[in-house]
Amino acid sequence: MDTKVVVVTGGMSGIGRATALAFAATGAIVVVSGRKEDAGANLVDKLQEAGAADSLYVKADSRSEAEMQALFRAVETRFGRLDVAVNNAGIEGRFSSVDTFDAETYRSVFDTNVLGVLFGLKYELAIMKRQGFGAIVNLSSIGGQVGFPNSSIYAASKHAVEGLTKSAALEVAAMGIRINAVAPGPTQSPMFDRLADFGLSADVLASIIPAKRAGNADEVAQAIVFLGSDRASFITGHTLAVDGGYLAQ
Repeated sequence: MDTKVVVVTGGMSGIGRATALAFAATGAIVVVSGRKEDAGANLVDKLQEAGAADSLYVKADSRSEAEMQALFRAVETRFGRLDVAVNNAGIEGRFSSVDTFDAETYRSVFDTNVLGVLFGLKYELAIMKRQGFGAIVNLSSIGGQVGFPNSSIYAASKHAVEGLTKSAALEVAAMGIRINAVAPGPTQSPMFDRLADFGLSADVLASIIPAKRAGNADEVAQAIVFLGSDRASFITGHTLAVDGGYLAQ
């Protein structure tokens, strides 16, 4: 039981990739999912190099219940258990004011950021309840606790993730299962780079952070590894901000 089995959804890049590599460095068995098979195969090699006891890529779209069910069935069949699950897959969608949003953006963002987390929780908990232990970490954002102009749909989706985290944590707290979330602030990642297209350059984003810099993906990954570890054994229903002090203002 010393070698943990860890699943990271949306693990092909950014925070997901950094998280998978951080768990690999602890010697865990690491399973990553995503939609890009070439990137998945490449990451499996990197996980082995980083120290993973074993690694596996499963092609799965978090928006598909059938594919998420198949992902966790494959994990349980091959490894026999699930110690830590990280529901990382997420998108920012199209930025717009509330009065100019379109329904397709809403569906795309909520299907990935909320429904995807729900599917993850459903099949992760099915395993964890049978075995009587486990830790789940959901990816939120500082946008899950405050609002930002022109990102109402994204912020609403992350508020939903935090509500899911708290409510689900209460359902299983007495079963030896913990559910928490992390809320990154601006973090260097492909999503961070895309924000420049909306006038939110690295300098602009850094100027609103008390630490006067953006975070990096490994800093968020280390917080996730902590929440998934036995060192966080009495923490559940909590959202840990990794934001350089933004939410303290």
